[in-house]
Amino acid sequence: MSDFRQEFIEFAISRNVLCFGEFKTKAGRMSPYFFNAGLFNDGDSLRKLGQFYAKAILAAHLQFDMLFGPAYKGIPLVSCIAIALAERGYNYPFCFNRKESKDHGEGGNLVGAPLAGRVLIADDVISAGTSVRESVGHIQAAGATPAGVIIALDRMERGNGTLSAVQEVYCAYGIRVASIVNLDEITTYLRTRKDQAHNLRKVEEYRARYGIADQTA
Repeated sequence: MSDFRQEFIEFAISRNVLCFGEFKTKAGRMSPYFFNAGLFNDGDSLRKLGQFYAKAILAAHLQFDMLFGPAYKGIPLVSCIAIALAERGYNYPFCFNRKESKDHGEGGNLVGAPLAGRVLIADDVISAGTSVRESVGHIQAAGATPAGVIIALDRMERGNGTLSAVQEVYCAYGIRVASIVNLDEITTYLRTRKDQAHNLRKVEEYRARYGIADQTA
C-alpha cells in the first residue's frame, strides 16, 4: 500500500470520517464501518483532502482535460482537487452543476468552465451510481466525453447483482473508476493495529459476505 493511502486512512479515522461500529447502508445491510466525507468540514481538512485526491489521480495516470463535481458534495471536492493539482503544476479547469436550473443571470444548471474534451468526475463514494449517471448526462449533453471517475473510497461490495458499484459504472459507460483507498487497503491497515483486531474481524466478515472477489470489470 502506498504511503499516501495509509496516511489517508489515518487522516479519515482522525476526523471520524471513517468510523467503526454498526451502520445501516442504503442497501439495508448492517455495515461494520461508515465513511462520511461531509466531516472533512474545515479549511485544513479540505486542503489535505484535495492533496490526497491529487496524489491518487496522478498515481492512476488518468487522462483528462477538465474536472466535474456533481452537486452537492462534488462541489467542494472538485474545487479542492483543482487547487491541489494546480499546486503540483497541473492547471485544470473545473465545472459543477446546480440541483435546480437558474432562470436569471447567466442561467442554466452548470457553473464554472464550459464542459469540453475529456471530463473526470470527482465524487466521494459510489453507492447506487446515481450521481455518476447524472454527471455523464450533463457531460454528454454538452458534447464532452466522460473520461473516468475519482472517488475517495471504493467499498468493493456487490450491488443488487454480482457486480460492485464500480464495475457497474464501467459496464454502463466504459469509464474507469479510481479511488484514494479501497476496502482491501483498509483491512491491510487494520491488520497492522492490534487495537483494531475486533474491527478487523467484523470488516473481514462483511467483506466475505458482501464483497466481490475481483474488482476487474
